[in-house]
Amino acid sequence: MTTNTNNPYLVRPRIYIGDTIALGPGKIDLLRQIDQTRSIAAAARALKMPYKRAWLLIDSLNQGFGRPVVSTASGGKGGGGALLTALGQELLARYTALEERINTASSREIDALCALAGPFEASIFDDKSNYL
Repeated sequence: MTTNTNNPYLVRPRIYIGDTIALGPGKIDLLRQIDQTRSIAAAARALKMPYKRAWLLIDSLNQGFGRPVVSTASGGKGGGGALLTALGQELLARYTALEERINTASSREIDALCALAGPFEASIFDDKSNYL
């Protein structure tokens, strides 16, 4: 499942593992884009992020986990590219599953928070077609 980040109900967790790993929406969105585009540069463009920032986010995951989450190939005649490693794919799958469970479990509280916004503000949340 690809998370719909336009969903006003979406809860997106940030997970800290020890002092060296922080995993949250930004890094996960980048991994999703790399998985779709097979390119760090294309993923960065899709997220309106500088390439250097994208590379630094990937590098922080590689360093934190002690092994690569993205495998890259240099450009040239056949062109370069990037693929998620098995670790990168597993991170994406686990985070997505966690996100789905959190959103399912918190639906009542989210509805209550939206109701607090009042009828005008809450009306933008009436379409639950993308709600997890």
